[in-house]
Formats: sequence, structure tokens, C-alpha cells
Amino acid sequence: MNLNKYLKERKNSILKVDNIYSLIFILLIFLLDRFSKVQIINNYNDKILFINNFINLDLIWNTGIGFGLLKSDSSIIYNIISSLIGIVISILFYISINSQKIEKFIYSIIIGGALGNFYDRVFFSAVPDFIDLHYGNFHWFTFNLADIFITIGIIIFLLKGLKIQNK
Repeated sequence: MNLNKYLKERKNSILKVDNIYSLIFILLIFLLDRFSKVQIINNYNDKILFINNFINLDLIWNTGIGFGLLKSDSSIIYNIISSLIGIVISILFYISINSQKIEKFIYSIIIGGALGNFYDRVFFSAVPDFIDLHYGNFHWFTFNLADIFITIGIIIFLLKGLKIQNK
């Protein structure tokens, strides 16, 4: 197969309607995440908003990955982790383009959330987390909407994999 024919086929597969819908869905998740973070940063930067006995909005800046894991004061480690996250997002995007509808939906949820956090890593050198779940003195890791989307996407992906494996 010559290069021109291959590139034309790739372009056609990227422009399929399902991929366009997937891109729109990714963008919507990204924008919802950005909107929530901007609202928290602008309105609750130095305040804790008590919602009820189980949830507060409390802004913290996370330099680690999801749920504060792998935090480091080293800019080298931070940049390596950020680069790896960018590579993973690119790989997921490529896989998504070549996937079926349900997989596209699952990958779109994960990519949309991951892009939200990746944007913050690049432009703020930290991710604003603000959802603080707690019961009594127990506090779960503080997280944001992007983390919720990533987690939901991964759970759906795992459940789909278990369903296929059980057949």
C-alpha cells in the first residue's frame, strides 16, 4: 500500500461521525471540568465550603497523579510524570479512533477527564482538587470532576472486560 492511500484512509477514519461525536463528548467533559475548577479557584480559594456532614469543597493543589499519589517536590519527576500522562492520553486517543462505539464512549470519558487534569499540570504545574468526602475524622483523597470521569471510565472499561471474559 502506498503512503498516500494509507494517509487518505487514516483521514477518512478520523473524520467518521462516531469520532466527531467522541471528540465533542471529550470537549464537553473537558469544559465541564474546567468550569468547575475555575469556579472553585475564583470563589473558594482560601475558604472551605461546608455542604453537609459528608462533603466539603476545599481547594488543594495536587502535584501528584490521581488522588495525590506520587507527589514530589522534584520538577524532574513532575515533568517525567506529566510527559508520561501526555503519552498515555495520545495512545488512548489513537485507540479510541480505531474502536467501536461503546469503546469510543468509554475512552472518551477517560480522555476528557485526563485532558482536564493534564491541562492543569501544564498551565498551573499542579491540579486543583476540591471535592473533600469525609465521615467523622476519616477523609477520602480530595479530588475533582476530572478524577470522577477518569474513575467512571476505568470502572466501565473493567466491567466490560469482565463481561466479555465471562462469555
